[in-house]
Amino acid sequence: MLLASLVIVPFIGSVLAALLPQDARNRESSLAIAVTVCGLAIGGMLLPQVAGGEVLREEYAWLPAQGLDFVLRVDGLAWVFAMLVLAIGLLVVLYARYYMSPADPVPRFFSFLLAFMGSMLGVVLSGNLVQLVVFWELTSLTSFLLIGYWHHRADARRGARMAFTVTAAGGLCLLAGVLVLGHIVGSYDLDAVLAAGALIRGHELYLPALLLIALGALTKSAQFPFHFWLPHAMAAPTPVSSYLHSATMVKAGAFLLLRLWPALAGSEEWTLLICSAGVCTMLLGAFIAIFQSDLKGLLAYSTISHLGLITVLIGIGTPLAIVAAIFHILNHATFKASLFMATGIIDHETGTRDLRLLSGLRHKLPITATLAIVASAAMAGVPLLNGFLSKEMFFAETLLVGGDRNWWMSVAAVVMGMFGVAYSLRFISVFFGGPRELPRDAHEPPHWMRFPVELLVLTCLVVGIAPGVSIEPLLHIAVLAVLGEQAPVYDLAPWHGFNLPLAMSLVALVCGVLLYVVLRRHFALQQRERVPLLHRFNGASAYEATMQQLTRAAEWLLQRIGTRRLQQQLLLIMLALLLVPPLLAGAPPAWTAIPQQDFDPFFAGLWAIGGGCAVAAAWMAKYHRLAALALVGGTGIVTAATFLWLSAPDLALTQLMVETVTTVLILLGLRWLPPRLEAMATQPPQRVWLRRVRDLSLAIGGGLALAALTYAVLLHPASETIADFFLLNALSGGGGSNVVNVLLVDFRSFDTLGEITVLSIVALTVYALLRRFRPAPESACIPPQQRFAADPANRQTPAEQANSGYLLVPGIYLRLLLPFMGVIAVYFFMRGHNLPGGGFVAGLIFAVAILVQYMLAGTVWVEKQVHLRAHRWLGGGLLLALATGLGAWAFAHPFLTTHTAHVNWPLLGELHLPSAFVFDLGVFVVVVGTTMLMLVALAHQSLRAHRLPGEEAPEDVPADGSDTTGGRKI
Repeated sequence: MLLASLVIVPFIGSVLAALLPQDARNRESSLAIAVTVCGLAIGGMLLPQVAGGEVLREEYAWLPAQGLDFVLRVDGLAWVFAMLVLAIGLLVVLYARYYMSPADPVPRFFSFLLAFMGSMLGVVLSGNLVQLVVFWELTSLTSFLLIGYWHHRADARRGARMAFTVTAAGGLCLLAGVLVLGHIVGSYDLDAVLAAGALIRGHELYLPALLLIALGALTKSAQFPFHFWLPHAMAAPTPVSSYLHSATMVKAGAFLLLRLWPALAGSEEWTLLICSAGVCTMLLGAFIAIFQSDLKGLLAYSTISHLGLITVLIGIGTPLAIVAAIFHILNHATFKASLFMATGIIDHETGTRDLRLLSGLRHKLPITATLAIVASAAMAGVPLLNGFLSKEMFFAETLLVGGDRNWWMSVAAVVMGMFGVAYSLRFISVFFGGPRELPRDAHEPPHWMRFPVELLVLTCLVVGIAPGVSIEPLLHIAVLAVLGEQAPVYDLAPWHGFNLPLAMSLVALVCGVLLYVVLRRHFALQQRERVPLLHRFNGASAYEATMQQLTRAAEWLLQRIGTRRLQQQLLLIMLALLLVPPLLAGAPPAWTAIPQQDFDPFFAGLWAIGGGCAVAAAWMAKYHRLAALALVGGTGIVTAATFLWLSAPDLALTQLMVETVTTVLILLGLRWLPPRLEAMATQPPQRVWLRRVRDLSLAIGGGLALAALTYAVLLHPASETIADFFLLNALSGGGGSNVVNVLLVDFRSFDTLGEITVLSIVALTVYALLRRFRPAPESACIPPQQRFAADPANRQTPAEQANSGYLLVPGIYLRLLLPFMGVIAVYFFMRGHNLPGGGFVAGLIFAVAILVQYMLAGTVWVEKQVHLRAHRWLGGGLLLALATGLGAWAFAHPFLTTHTAHVNWPLLGELHLPSAFVFDLGVFVVVVGTTMLMLVALAHQSLRAHRLPGEEAPEDVPADGSDTTGGRKI
């Protein structure tokens, strides 16, 4: 369980942080620190096994037949990345404790941060590729929340949307690539995929898989041409930028390429695709960074450039290039995180990040200035710092791959290094020069806010001076996990003598200094707002233009095929019913032969009644909607009787209860319907009749077409149907003789869990919409002649009717009705596993019992007596159902596997208690909560809608129309 706790604990911490009060900043940061320390402790416990070359796995059965188990896998690469995520996360949490303002919603910040940490750990520890994609998309979602944390700012909202759109689209491409990869290998298990490299590269689908997976990785790591989202993500708080863009999110793409290197690398397509994107990115990002006027913008583009460098190394793909790539990932995380934090200190203390305003900060922030200068030197590749070592390895690999003739890669590397020195000097320039007037009087921050920067800068120095002692053992763990037997012999030392890579480093340093001096002196670098030559080629502008065109296209399409009239939508549906079912049913001879020997006149008469109710309902809708609703209910009863006739009592019972609830729902909605348009009365009679004939013909034709399709399916010959499997295995495999219930809570319980989750989401959506919906006054909905058909002086308002107590039945009977129907609901629930019934039916029965109280006893009385809180019912039901599935894991069985316990009770004897009983209880609770949340919210709105002008509002409906359903009662 160690690996599982490593992923789960941050999510638990996220939930706990969200529940803390607003003024508990110390508690929230302490909680986040405890979570990261716990993760680091677990990682430390795993080190001896990982260092020994072991691959640790924890596997939890989910869908074993489909190869979709929940697998956590730790080797050297995953361990190093996990520790990087946790270590930088710990420093960021400590830094954020002092950076965040007490006025900010700090619980939300730490909640999002911990959720992102858990998602990132899920990515690096996943042993199943589909599972990896799920966590991959979770990082996109949580990063969207973090980038848009200050959602009151337009730039934060824009940056969050842009980052989410690009990375989530890349995630979809990654999913497609993973599916192709699984198809090639025959498994989604990571170990199987890594061992099948030769098979994958030789397969005809290798190139599509490579392109799709590369799109996922390149979008996540902000590689050209998808680099534009990263600078706009700088609208996030600085701790977020420091975490996401130094050690976690943008490194996920590089991690994925390294993770799949044994399976995908080694081909010309890999080298061309990955190296091309990397070279363009490192040069473009480095050049644009020089001309940025915002400190975080400069760091953003420099991050893009360094990510390009890492991508180039992975694309080169030689063993030493992989070593250099992993080494630079670690180095970049340390100096870039420290630079982001130093930028946050500058912004926090001076009130600005504008390079054109900042100058002479070494006088006010001497310690911060020293730390930032050292970190900038590491970023520039100055000797005796960690950035120099990995960049020199990069220069060496470009020389090796280029050989004597293809020297363009080496030139690109030197140019990138030159640009890197220039923008590093640009960053350092804020500490020199004369002091200027600033928005705030700057001073050094609290020591613990500066401590993470000090520790990271110290790491840059120690690794740069003594790499063999400090970083080489950890680096070797990751390299061995990626390369295996191909792992090269290498020596991390600050001095390898005078050689060509050293000369390239010196050329980059000298030329970078000269470039900065020339640009600053002759091109007024401090005053520039545009990047020379590139200001017209703006990826963000292209993205915005594309989104605008998509929006316009959607609006055009909606205007052409969309309509606000329900009748037009139903017309399109009926036309589809005329065309699609006959095409699926096949030629007429396959289904036109109706067997006469099975004809039953009683059954035909039953359906004649149902058809008559349907036709009468359509006719009465013109004159009396309430009568039409009653007739529609008649068709529902006939449908329930049909299920009963065909030996499906479970379906019949469910249909009957659904009809009851639906009738109440529509009955409440009838009050909101406006009168028929007067324009209908002015139309010529011929046109009205033509429209009605058209609608009648479409309705009959669509019904016949669907009946033909159903009939063809029923007559389709089959030697063995799926029904036979469930009939034979319901009792032995599911512990119940009611096949329908066993099917729902055992064989396809995962589908049922998804369905009740969707049901809960729908209920919450309806509730949220109704809270903000203000129906028109009754005078605008019902014609005056109908409202005052009786004497207005003697008329009782709907609000008075709803709260007058007991209208027709004595109150004592109404109070007894609820427990009586509750007993019936318990009866149907308890018998559901072996006889008709179950959680869904029992939930509907209990919901109807409460609805009857609302309808007859009044809203106020019921809510005072029952105190039903539907939100808690929804959450409790989902947790019960989920706990049943997780409980199976405790016994090493697949998720939601059912077990039956045999318990001997005094007097009662032996009882069979299946775990599906708990799952069915969750279904029951969710159904009750869902039904009540929607219908009671409708009832509240109906009370608002039908107050007469000048009429006093009832106790539970304020006269100002404000909402009263905020979760206290409903």
